[in-house]
Amino acid sequence: MQQDTTGPSAYEPRPGRPTPAPASAREPAPTPEPAPGSAPAPGPGTAPVRPARSCESHASGGPPLTYVRLGERPLRRLPQLFAGLALYGLSLAVMVRAALGINPWSVLYEGLERHTSLSFGTLSGLVGALVLLLWIPLRQRPTFGTVANIVVLAFSADLGLWLLPADLGLPGRIALLVGGIPLNGLAVAVYVGARCGPGPRDGLMTGASALTGRSLRLVRTLIELTVLAVGWLLGGGVGVGTVVYALTVGTVTQFCLPLCAYRTPAERTTAPTG
Repeated sequence: MQQDTTGPSAYEPRPGRPTPAPASAREPAPTPEPAPGSAPAPGPGTAPVRPARSCESHASGGPPLTYVRLGERPLRRLPQLFAGLALYGLSLAVMVRAALGINPWSVLYEGLERHTSLSFGTLSGLVGALVLLLWIPLRQRPTFGTVANIVVLAFSADLGLWLLPADLGLPGRIALLVGGIPLNGLAVAVYVGARCGPGPRDGLMTGASALTGRSLRLVRTLIELTVLAVGWLLGGGVGVGTVVYALTVGTVTQFCLPLCAYRTPAERTTAPTG
């Protein structure tokens, strides 16, 4: 029998049958729940959620640097923390003995040393403790790494100054500067990579940045310029080494951090392989 093609099509509305809504007007499929710890998907008309500021390094492909509780693998992380802090104090002593210019905070310690009977390392510890008081209005909380930063830096800096000879010739001083800056950058990567908490000066910068809403780079620049100016007025050594340090130490630290940063088991399993 020939099929009748003159009647209503199966896809046309029949009398008494409700017309189906178009696909665009139907109820949207339910959105899957986000995985635990991940940011929710942005809704219509909203901007994507940006990663937390403390995780910028990880989000941009760098190693994670947020604080990890002290109880997680302490035998792996604490030796790294103490080694990094000791190297940092030693590198400060190396640059002081070079006498060609040092970093801003060391300029302050050296300037204070000229007006007191206290040692360079002792002054670094006292300044660190005073800076820690500024954390209170910034609502920063010190960690074990914060306290270790104050104590270990003070002892290692004084030990380095005791071991290294003073009044070297210019070639020897240049050699100390050329070796001291990379050593300092490596030391920062080692102790920061242990992820035991920031030092007093680092916490001051991050806390002030969070409180004011200004960029970390701007806050750090303003603080270090202020510290440098005060130290210079007190007689601290400012020179070509100060400029070279400012231009190069960040690059050294950034290069070394992926090699030194501790990763939690979860971070190791989710780390990109490509």
